[in-house]
Amino acid sequence: QVQVVESGGGLVQTGGSLRLSCAASGNIFIINNMAWYRQAPGKQRELVAIITRSGTTNYLDSVKGRFTISRDNAKNTGNLQMNSLKPEDTAVYYCHADGRGLFSRDFDSWGQGTQVTVSS
Repeated sequence: QVQVVESGGGLVQTGGSLRLSCAASGNIFIINNMAWYRQAPGKQRELVAIITRSGTTNYLDSVKGRFTISRDNAKNTGNLQMNSLKPEDTAVYYCHADGRGLFSRDFDSWGQGTQVTVSS
């Protein structure tokens, strides 16, 4: 199995910064994509940012220029640097990783989520 764990959430003021971390572990051969999703109360889960193994990134329009996704292929870890935070960024943030495990077994794993709260 491949496990994904997020950390780094917390309470910050509007305009502040927070750095979320994601660590994948288990029978990983290679991670193809690492992504961050978020879900606010009463809203659908949305893709915030995604990064491929080669480093190609895509962002939700509302976070472009404020958030930066990164990854360390050797360590099977990723980060989401969040700057200029707004109250509307308040949500539970989830890390997602997909790729290939041992014996060519594909995986598609979610973290448990970490709460980000931005006060107005």
